[in-house]
Amino acid sequence: MLRRFYCEGGAISHFYSVLDQRDAFLVVHKSPGISVQGDSPSLLQLLKQDLSLPELYPVHRLDRDTSGVLVLAKTEAANRQLSMAFQERRVRKFYLALTSNKPSKKQGWVIGDMEKSRNGSYRLCRTRDNPARTAFFSFAFEEGMRLVVLRPYTGKTHQLRVALKALGAPIIGDDRYGGVGADRLYLHAWQLDFTFDDQAFSYRVPPAMGTLFERPAFTQCLEQLGSPDKLAWSD
Repeated sequence: MLRRFYCEGGAISHFYSVLDQRDAFLVVHKSPGISVQGDSPSLLQLLKQDLSLPELYPVHRLDRDTSGVLVLAKTEAANRQLSMAFQERRVRKFYLALTSNKPSKKQGWVIGDMEKSRNGSYRLCRTRDNPARTAFFSFAFEEGMRLVVLRPYTGKTHQLRVALKALGAPIIGDDRYGGVGADRLYLHAWQLDFTFDDQAFSYRVPPAMGTLFERPAFTQCLEQLGSPDKLAWSD
């Protein structure tokens, strides 16, 4: 199911597509440019309206301009179980980001405390009292363009955006953290793995919006990568 609306000038925007719908939870592919909750309309409001759901609980969140896999609970019991899985870091999350800069290292970790800076931004500190932890691999797919696969082991606000800025490779379209201007923020929640009622679930969806994501070189790079599970993550 794909929700559409028509803007001034006749342009079509996509809010979401449904990846899976279970009795206890719903999994969607969120588009960039819509908030999960808070704004009106929000993704939460649209999903409840479109799918005739009396209740819907966001057990995790994606920033307004981030696209990708999002899971929402349909019941209070599912919300408790899934929220606890996220809080206890039993959910595996993998993201894709594009940058026009070469990171200071090709792969590895970005670890450090995060503190608020100015105007709602954050910065990475050298201290590690309660650090954000992000593992990553980067791949060149055309001249001046790199794909970065990120795995956050913590869930701090703006964690991935700050991590790439710290590597000297801000995300394309990330005006807040120094990325070059673009038609969208090139950050996408690629795959989400979790267990619910002792059953394992895994959802992976490629990005669907953005001119850079449509380039043949990016598509080829993503196809060659195949799955984030092929990479040597440190579990």
